[in-house]
Amino acid sequence: MKSQLRSATLLMLALLAGTEASLYAGPAVTLEVSAGKHDRQQTVISLPVPEPLQNQKQLTLVRLDDGKEVPVQIDASGSERKLFWILSKPLPAGTSRQYRLHAAQFTKPAEQVTVVDDGSHLSVKVADKPVLTYNHAIVKAPKRDESYYDKSGYIHPLYTPSGKVITDDFNPDHAHQHGIMFSWRKILFEGRENNGWDQKSKLGKVAHSQVNSFTGGPVFGEIDTSIEHIDLTKKTGPVTMLNENWKVRVYALEKQFLFDIVSVQKCATEKPVTIDKIHYGGMTIRGHADWHTNHGYDYLTSEGKNKTNGNQSRPHWVEMYGPLGDETAGVAIFSAPTNFRSPQPVRLHPTMPYFCFAVASLDPFDIQPGQPYVSRYRFYVHDGKPSQEVDQRLWTDLAEPPEVKVISGP
Repeated sequence: MKSQLRSATLLMLALLAGTEASLYAGPAVTLEVSAGKHDRQQTVISLPVPEPLQNQKQLTLVRLDDGKEVPVQIDASGSERKLFWILSKPLPAGTSRQYRLHAAQFTKPAEQVTVVDDGSHLSVKVADKPVLTYNHAIVKAPKRDESYYDKSGYIHPLYTPSGKVITDDFNPDHAHQHGIMFSWRKILFEGRENNGWDQKSKLGKVAHSQVNSFTGGPVFGEIDTSIEHIDLTKKTGPVTMLNENWKVRVYALEKQFLFDIVSVQKCATEKPVTIDKIHYGGMTIRGHADWHTNHGYDYLTSEGKNKTNGNQSRPHWVEMYGPLGDETAGVAIFSAPTNFRSPQPVRLHPTMPYFCFAVASLDPFDIQPGQPYVSRYRFYVHDGKPSQEVDQRLWTDLAEPPEVKVISGP
């Protein structure tokens, strides 16, 4: 069997070699993706662009088992150019698949993921389906005598693939909880206590600062924004304590939505910022208003816990789900194993549809000048009932991605 597979691969390489001169310009390399111990499906694959292709503006990827072209996208925003694609064809545990990566003549690839800025919001769609909206302009509180709840720098609405809104904003019960947000409840800065979570306290706020960039593409769309954590207690006026950068990357999956948020928080002054001990605050999501009204929501964690026994546990992931219309829908958040104090404690509210990764519930910690606080979370939004098997597979893709290597050069 192995010899037959090898012969088929060599034949495909030979056929491709005969067409490269006419279809592709420049060098090419062969890549191999190994599933490892886990089945892979709809898995995001990435690797640094191989050296022979580093200077190419556009690349084309072809599967060697069937000769099909696979959409790829280059991310040039970091210190090294990285190549991304999605493993749409399942790859069983213990197996591998080979690809030929070519330099190609430049043509603008079709954007499966699009991002549009209307002057107030950055709206992301996959195949013309709305996924999420990031609010960079101030969204005003419905009650104008509660203008302290005005908010920017957060995501709402978040949609399911069937178009249902799954998050909430300005719920009268807790109007300071906004879709997907990142706020600290208890901060010590220059000896003063600050609160960026509960806006009614008027001790602090978290607000959008600027849109740095946004882009669509065949594999992902991304928005890059800056957010400020502002102290409102200083007698001489507001002062920014933390400068935060959000990179929100939405992948080109239609039947379920998958996106990453990478948050980098840096001291805005030469003074450290202390995140004091408290049982909530951090990366947070507020679920649909109907779930609050009828208490029809629940949680599922990587440890199999729910809203009766999961609070302050330390799972790798949490899913919140409940009825939306006539169907069930859910949103899961996976905390990357590289995150501070991983696996992070969670605040799973037993009577209100919100949860957060409450890293400060263990002990206080400092964010020091020159030492950024980096967090990465992956979000999965779906229609239908939750599946522990699917959630665990997605967690494994994040924590133990497939191995990708270059096995032959030009």
